[in-house]
Amino acid sequence: MKANDIHQIVPILRQEVKKWKTPAVTIVADDSSNPFYVLVSCLLSLRTKDETTAVAFRRLNERVREPQDILDIPVDEIAQIIYPVGFYNKKAKQLHAIAKALIEAFDGKTPDTIEELLTLKGVGRKTANLVVTRGHNKPGICVDTHVHRISNRWGYIKTKTPDQSEFALREKLPPQYWIEINDLMVAFGQNLCAPISPKCSQCKLTEFCDKNGVKKHR
Repeated sequence: MKANDIHQIVPILRQEVKKWKTPAVTIVADDSSNPFYVLVSCLLSLRTKDETTAVAFRRLNERVREPQDILDIPVDEIAQIIYPVGFYNKKAKQLHAIAKALIEAFDGKTPDTIEELLTLKGVGRKTANLVVTRGHNKPGICVDTHVHRISNRWGYIKTKTPDQSEFALREKLPPQYWIEINDLMVAFGQNLCAPISPKCSQCKLTEFCDKNGVKKHR
């Protein structure tokens, strides 16, 4: 894949994703532009299907508007509200710890820098970048398994971990695509460019893709 191909790829992705359901965290960000909501929905989404994330967030959102609201609800009740998201008991405790930290360290506000967000228990670079980009509309690149897999599959970068991919993309990806690239690749990865046996016969990006690591496709 040639570096300049990305300028042809992104417009195609923008059209393609219109066919598919919008990822749950993207819906939250689009509907609210509230960084706290983006943070919470992202934490709920980890190791959880989109449909489950969306339902759990709606239930929690009926009771929670700000960090103090989480502290006002017992941990075991939070767990019941967000069930059956993955690791719901652990995430309930995590939400309490984060809410307390936001109040004590950040006056109840959700930080707008990756460095500050990484001080929150359980928040990694993926979540931090997502809050910065989709919650605060500031530059960042949210790299999850889809972004990591697809950008390497194309041959756009060559890395071994999502964190490595983030920094490689910061060096190579034009800044105008930073914020949206996660939304585009998540939808693309969930619906077409699957980890195993991607639907290459239906893909409009085949000419740009090196198919690195693809042993079987449809």
